[in-house]
Amino acid sequence: MRSFLTAPICPSCLFATRIRATQIPTRSWTTQRLFSGRARTSPSRMVLSDRVARRPERDASDRSDRKPRRRSEGPFGGMNQTSARIREPTSRTAPRRSESRDGGDRRSGKKDDRRTKAMKMQSSLATISYGHRARTKEGIAEVESFDRFDLLPSIKEAMSNDVLKGMVDLKPTPIQRIAIPAILGQNMGRRAPRPKGNTERQEFLLAAETGSGKTLAYLLPVIDALKKAEAADPAIAAYKEYFTQQLAAMKEPGYTGPREFDPHPTAARPKVVVLVPTAELVDQVGSVAKALSHIVKFKASLFSANISAKVINASMFSPTGIDLIVATPHLLASIADSDPNILSRVSHLVVDEADSLFDRSFSPVTTSILERALPSMKQLILCSATIPKRLDNYLATEFPDMVRLTTPNLHAIPRRVQLGVIDVSKDPYRNNKDLACADAIWSIGKDAARHESGVPGEIDVKRIMVFVNEREKTQEVAEYLVSKGIDAVALHRDTSEQRQSEMLDSFTTTEPMKTKADEAVVPAPGKGRRSLPNTKVIVATDLASRGIDTLAVRHVILYDVPHNTIDFIHRLGRAGRMGRRGRGVVLVGRDDRKDIVAEVRESMFMGQALI
Repeated sequence: MRSFLTAPICPSCLFATRIRATQIPTRSWTTQRLFSGRARTSPSRMVLSDRVARRPERDASDRSDRKPRRRSEGPFGGMNQTSARIREPTSRTAPRRSESRDGGDRRSGKKDDRRTKAMKMQSSLATISYGHRARTKEGIAEVESFDRFDLLPSIKEAMSNDVLKGMVDLKPTPIQRIAIPAILGQNMGRRAPRPKGNTERQEFLLAAETGSGKTLAYLLPVIDALKKAEAADPAIAAYKEYFTQQLAAMKEPGYTGPREFDPHPTAARPKVVVLVPTAELVDQVGSVAKALSHIVKFKASLFSANISAKVINASMFSPTGIDLIVATPHLLASIADSDPNILSRVSHLVVDEADSLFDRSFSPVTTSILERALPSMKQLILCSATIPKRLDNYLATEFPDMVRLTTPNLHAIPRRVQLGVIDVSKDPYRNNKDLACADAIWSIGKDAARHESGVPGEIDVKRIMVFVNEREKTQEVAEYLVSKGIDAVALHRDTSEQRQSEMLDSFTTTEPMKTKADEAVVPAPGKGRRSLPNTKVIVATDLASRGIDTLAVRHVILYDVPHNTIDFIHRLGRAGRMGRRGRGVVLVGRDDRKDIVAEVRESMFMGQALI
C-alpha cells in the first residue's frame, strides 16, 4: 500500500492552496492573536476593562434599530439585574384560544397582571428586622403590671374599676409596655427612645398587631398629661375659685346678680383630639374615654354622623368646657372651617388607623387638621396595625424625627388564629363560591349545635364575618345566604352609618348570645326549608376590618382572596382579639393565586411577619 504522502494531488486543489498561501502574510502567533477578530469582540476574562465607570457611547441611529443582545445566563446570570425576570410556571396543557401568549385576553386586549399583584402583595408592608424584634421582646419582658407606670392614681383606679372591670389578671400588652412609658417620658431601666429634633413637639408612631390594646396605649398617657397640665394651668385654677365663689353667692338669700356662670377656659377649645376613620370607631374609642372620665374627671365628647348636629354643637360650645374629643376627620374639619380657633389649644393629637387617615381619601382633610393644630401641639401620636411602604415613606419625609414604637409581632397574624383553605374549583362546589361560603357557615353552625353552653338546653350563637373585595358583591352574597336559611346582612359604604352601628352592636359586645338547643337547625316556619338560627353573619368589605373590636367574632370567611397582605392582616385580625382563639377560612377559586395563600398560611404557622 502506498503512503498518503506519495499519493497524487488534484491539480485544482493544489492551485487553490498556493493562492491562499500567497495572500496570508506571515505573522508570529502573538501578532495573529492580537489582530484576530475574536480578540476584538471578546477580550480575555482575565483582562480588566478601563471603561467600567463610563457609559457606552452609541450612535443615535443605532439605538432604535439595534436589538438588545441576549446573554447566556450561566451560573451567575441572576446577579446585578436591574429588573426581575420572573417566568410564569409552564403548564402541561396548551393555552386556551382566547388567551394570547403573554397571558392576556385577546378579546379584551388586557394583559394578565397576576405577577404584578403578587409582587405588590409581597412588597406592600414596611420591613422590621427580626433583630430589632428580638431586642424589643427582651426589653419589655420585665414589665408585668400597670403599677410600673408613672400614671396618676385616679387613672389606675379608673382602669381597673371601669375599663378592665371583671378581668382577674391585669397585665399590660406588649404595645402598652412599650408606648406608655415612652409617651410619659419615663425611664424603665433601659435606654428609652426619645425624640431627636424639635424638643417642643414630640412625635410617636405606635405600630402593633390587631387586637393588642393600642387604644389604652395612647389614651392613658395622654389623659395623664391632660390632668397634669390642668393642675398647672393658672387660668383653670382661677376659674375654679370663681366658680366656687359664684355658686356660694347664688345660694345666698336675696341674691340679685347673674344666674349664669362665665364660660370655662376650655369651652370650644379641646386639649386632646383623637381622629378615627369611621363612626363605629368613634363609638368604640369614645366609650373607653368616657369610662375613664368618671373617676379621672374630665369632659369627653364624641363627634360622628351617628350624633345629631344639635348635640355636637351643645357639647363643643358648652360653658362647662371640653377636654377631649373623638371625631372623624371630615366632621371635625367642617366644624373647624366655621370656627378656626377650635383647634388653637390642642396639645395632643392622636391619629388612629393612620394608614387609612393618610391615604388618598382622607389625607387632605387629616393634613388640614394637623396644620391647624401644630402651633400649640406638644405631642403627635400616630397609631396603626399595618405600616405600608407609602406611609413609611411619607413619615420619613414629613416627620423624620418621629420615634417609632413597634411590637415584636408587628405585621404577623397571631398564631392563635388558624387558617383553613377551601378549594372551590373542586367538587362539590365547581367554582361556586356562594355555595362554598354557605356550606362553611352551615358546618360552623351545626358543629356549635352539638355543644351546649353553661345553661342546659341553650347553645351559643356564632357570629361570623364574611369579607368580599367589591362593594357590589356584599348584597349579592348576603341575599344568597338568606336564601339558604342563614341570618345574614350586608354592610358596605352605601349603608347609613346609623344602620352600620346597629348591625355591629352584636358583634362588638362581649356578652354571649344564646338560643335554644332544639332550635339550632329547624325548618323555617311556612317555608319548608331548614334555617340556622344559631349563627349571625355580616357580609362586608374592608370597611368593617379597620380597628373595630369584634371580640365576639371567632370565625372569619374570606370570600375573595385579599389583594395584599395588609388586607389579610386586617381581615383575619377580626378574630382572635385580646388573646382569644379564632379561625379563618379562605375560599380559593380557579382564578385566585393559590401560591400566595399558601405563603400566608405558612407564615402564620411559623409566626412570621407577612413581609
